[in-house]
Amino acid sequence: MRTVSIVVPVYYNELNLPHLFPRLLGLADANPQYELEYVFVDDGSGDNSFEILTDLAKKDPRVRVVRLSRNFGANAAILAGLNYVLGDCVAIIAADLQDPPELITTMLRRWEAGKKVVLAARESREDPMADRLLSSAFYWLFRRFAIQEMPANGCDFVLIDREVANMLVQIGEKNPYLIGLILWLGFDRDVVYYTRQKREVGKSKWTLAKRVKYFIDALVSFTYVPMRLVSLLGIASALAGFVWAVIVVLNRILSGIPVQGWASLMTVVLVVSGVQLLTLGIFGEYLWRNFEETRKRPSFVVDQLIGMEKADAD
Repeated sequence: MRTVSIVVPVYYNELNLPHLFPRLLGLADANPQYELEYVFVDDGSGDNSFEILTDLAKKDPRVRVVRLSRNFGANAAILAGLNYVLGDCVAIIAADLQDPPELITTMLRRWEAGKKVVLAARESREDPMADRLLSSAFYWLFRRFAIQEMPANGCDFVLIDREVANMLVQIGEKNPYLIGLILWLGFDRDVVYYTRQKREVGKSKWTLAKRVKYFIDALVSFTYVPMRLVSLLGIASALAGFVWAVIVVLNRILSGIPVQGWASLMTVVLVVSGVQLLTLGIFGEYLWRNFEETRKRPSFVVDQLIGMEKADAD
C-alpha cells in the first residue's frame, strides 16, 4: 500500500484547524487504497495552533507535527515539511480552507496516471476585489516575464511525486518560490481547476509587506527582466539628456534663446537621481539574494517534532 503525505503550513490557524482536520480525515475514507500521513508545520504561530496540533497528534498516529522556532514564511514551512514526509507523493495545501481538501482525490487519480506534478489552479476566486487585482497583476507579470506555464489565476495547491519533493529539498534556495521551482523542474504535469473559496474563519496574516516580498522573491528568482529594464531605462535617459543638451545649445547659438535655469535643472536632477536610486534598489535585490545563498544559515530552524524521530533539516 502506497503512502500519501499531506503537508499543511500553519500560521495563526487555531480557528481553522478544527474544521480542516475532519475534512483531511475524510480523504482517508475516500481513498482506502492509500495510507495517509498528515504533516503539519507550525510556522511560529503565536496562538494555540501548536497546542491543537499536539492534541491531534496524540489522538491520531497519522498526524506528525513540525514546529519551527519562529515565522520563516510559508515556503520555508513547506520545505520543512518536505524534509520529514514519508509518502510516495506529497500534497501541499494551506490551512485556511480556501482550497478544498477533497480535490486531492482527483489529483491522486492524475498522479496514478503518471503525472509527477498535479497543479490545482484557480479558475476563479471569491477573495476581495483588491486581492484579486493584486493577484492578477502578479501572475500576469510572472507569466509574461518568468514562466509562461504558470496558470493564469495562480496556484498554491499542488500534489507532487516523491522524486519532485526530494529535488525541492536538495535545491535548498534561501528565498524559494516553490510553485515556480516545481514548474521550472519541467516534470510532466496536469492541471485541475477549482474555485478558490472566500475565507470564512479566522483572519489572514498575509500582509502587504509579505505580498511585496513574495512578489520580489518570485520575479528575482526566475527572471533578469528587471535588470534589463533598468539598463534600457538608463540608455533612454542618457539619449534623452543628450538630445535635450543639443536642443538647448542650438537654441542658444542660432536663436539667442537663454538657457533656462533653476526649475529645469532641478527637474532633471530629481528625475535622474530617482532613476539611479531605482536602479540601485533593483540591483540590490539581486545582490542581497546572492549574498543570502552564500551564507550557511538554514532556511528554517526546527524547534520541536511531534510524532516522528528527530532528523536533521536543511
